[in-house]
Amino acid sequence: MKGIVLKLRSEIKRSKVQYSIPLGELNIDLNPLIGKEIKLEHSGNIFCIDTGKSITKSYNNGYSYESFISKASCDSCIVSPEKCHYHLGTCREPKWGENHCMRPHIVYLSLTSGVKVGITRKTQIPTRWIDQGAVIARSIYEVPNRLAAGLVETELKNEFADKTNWRKMLGQYPEQQDLEKIAKSIDKKYGQTFEQFQAKFLEEKTEEIKFPIQNYPEKIKSLNFDKQSCIEGTLHGIKGQYLYIGEHVFNVRRHQGYEVTLSHS
Repeated sequence: MKGIVLKLRSEIKRSKVQYSIPLGELNIDLNPLIGKEIKLEHSGNIFCIDTGKSITKSYNNGYSYESFISKASCDSCIVSPEKCHYHLGTCREPKWGENHCMRPHIVYLSLTSGVKVGITRKTQIPTRWIDQGAVIARSIYEVPNRLAAGLVETELKNEFADKTNWRKMLGQYPEQQDLEKIAKSIDKKYGQTFEQFQAKFLEEKTEEIKFPIQNYPEKIKSLNFDKQSCIEGTLHGIKGQYLYIGEHVFNVRRHQGYEVTLSHS
């Protein structure tokens, strides 16, 4: 099975995350391969996931340099949503901004490597939580757009991390936290302040996410195709955008645009 890799697709079925990997026009279910020997071989070819043109180096998980400096999805405000500038009329792609930024967003708490605050479009829940490797998550506020979500998140970053330590996230589950209690304490402290961002507090339950993992490696070490063209071993599990292969982990999203052959026993 050979094709151009894109990020893992996921959905929750029977209370557990079900994964598939896109390879060109193929979409291969991965959960049935857990416990089996798999091999990923890179042909040496890399293609821009925006234009499809052949490139020697990818930027921002799969783009050519030209796309990286021109696509709205690669702008710095994607990483720093409080810097969203759509309202200033300077968005790289106004239509994209209208569809992705000027839509209802959710500010949430999740437990990845620890408790963190994050934002995402309302339609991206629970996909965003799964991609980040969150074992539990809880929506806190709904706001009208990305800028408002970024401004709320900025306030909360004074108390909570907004980044995940990927090594800790990929290890054994972190100590459980009462996100319901934390969410209510946040609203008690910041509720009135966040009214200026039209933030609506959400009375929602904490959601638990179960990932398909049989075994964890003793040490979290990553492999990539820039260092070796063939990665093989037993597929022990999947979490976030990572495959547990043998004693290592492999970040699929980081290799978007790479031409890969997948085989298994």
